[in-house]
Amino acid sequence: MKRTLIAFSLLIGIGLLQVSCSKNFDDINTDPNKATESSFDPQLLLPSSQFTYANSTYGYNSGILFQSMWVQILASTSTGGANYYSNGDKYRISSNTNSYVQSVWREGYKAASYAYEMERQTKNNPLYPNVSKIAVIMQIQSIATISDVYGNVPYSQALKAKDGFFTPKYDSQETLYKAMLSKLDSVVSKLDVAGDKPAYDAFSYEGDIAKWKKYGYSLMLKLAMRLVKADPTTAKTYAEKAVAGGVFTSVEDDAYVMGDQPNNYSNGNASALIVPADRYEVRWSKTFIDYLKATNDIRLSKVSEVPPNGLHANESAVRGDTTIAKQLGLPNGYDLNGGATDLTKRTDYPGSTPAVITPKDTTDQPAVLGKYSRPTALIYSDRNSPLFVLTYAEVALLLAEAAERGYTVGGTAADFYKKGVSAGIQSLAKFGASATITAAAADAYANAHPLNSGTALQQINEQYWVVNGTLFNFVEAWSNWRRSGYPVLTPIDYTGNFSNSTIPRREPYPSNEATQNPQSYQDAVKSLTGGDTWTTRVWWDQ
Repeated sequence: MKRTLIAFSLLIGIGLLQVSCSKNFDDINTDPNKATESSFDPQLLLPSSQFTYANSTYGYNSGILFQSMWVQILASTSTGGANYYSNGDKYRISSNTNSYVQSVWREGYKAASYAYEMERQTKNNPLYPNVSKIAVIMQIQSIATISDVYGNVPYSQALKAKDGFFTPKYDSQETLYKAMLSKLDSVVSKLDVAGDKPAYDAFSYEGDIAKWKKYGYSLMLKLAMRLVKADPTTAKTYAEKAVAGGVFTSVEDDAYVMGDQPNNYSNGNASALIVPADRYEVRWSKTFIDYLKATNDIRLSKVSEVPPNGLHANESAVRGDTTIAKQLGLPNGYDLNGGATDLTKRTDYPGSTPAVITPKDTTDQPAVLGKYSRPTALIYSDRNSPLFVLTYAEVALLLAEAAERGYTVGGTAADFYKKGVSAGIQSLAKFGASATITAAAADAYANAHPLNSGTALQQINEQYWVVNGTLFNFVEAWSNWRRSGYPVLTPIDYTGNFSNSTIPRREPYPSNEATQNPQSYQDAVKSLTGGDTWTTRVWWDQ
């Protein structure tokens, strides 16, 4: 992957030479060490697009700071060295909020631009018909996620500065979603399993076109299901098209990118959680832990630990106690400021853990949060851990909902639900041996916790929340919560919050859009019912 970015950095110099009166200018002034379009392998752009997209919603780019706590998967008192978690836990501005809200936009369009350049260089090249179509899939997945976060965004004129579109218009989310679904239908159906394979692939597919075809149709299913309330007809049409084309069928189809810390491609969530203040401040939410305990979820002993006594142990990656009975979630919306919302004033506050004083460490202090469960450090603080993009568990659960809604998807809601629950448990194995639960154990758990017809939609979407919570794909958990309404969550009412004590429904546009693309930005804001606020709903959020 490192080679990929070096090669692209050479490419960006193409076209910068000025016209000269000398007929020998090109021969005299061409740098023999600089890549040109004729010498550059456009396939090198694929891993750059894949990693940039995957990381665009991880770590401080958005997910762990906002959505993880908006949907009460994680929690934080956010009053110590990591006060920036107030954005998520309490819907309250921190000193860097304006910077944070630009990240998904910036990184998402960067990922899409790599893919667009790859498409531009391969579109009419007979050597790369499949690579060209994969480039389109990558653009669609990136811009779909940007739109999910912000609403109306540039699509039809995006990425086309070379064509003169320096201030692209914002397409309505309804328009761009339908255009993306139509485009996916066109390109994915034309992928040829006997044709060319991408030479560089940061997914686990190793260029396998059959897997890429499954990925394209699975992405189509996810985008289609976003529209079940906003446009049920389009949702049904494309969900059924996706199934007919062939979606994921096992955890072997999971789309993810492995972090590569030695080459500076870290998992963004893990990079946040290796910071001592973050490791101490970020805990599993009471809402999440209570749900896992109530459902006897076998993931709990893998994903959650209570750290050893003392502040220093809480700030380090030392292994904690994974005993299920001892797991305790931190309630969202509390601080350590001494007022009415001080955590220690709750009647169920368990008390701090004592300092551990040793001859080698005489400076330890009690840990006020020490008895609350944190994400298991061995799993979630590994910067080489996977960044999940789309999993079979999500696909199976979406198929369960589609079946429940009466779509023709080749199975029953109960069967797909069982497969989705088991797959979500099995996908943890991508984090390594310490997170692995056997397929037999996962199947046994799924069989013991079947779908109930009276609460089907609730169960399906609560499991979707659990899958993305334990895999740390927080933006997707939030998007599906907005779409489905499950799980039912109680908003936080904290003084000075930016969303009128409601769970945020979108992120505001990046502030520089108002100056760099003013007319398009103003038109977009006017089209939003409620304006450019945290509480305005995107089109499909109905």
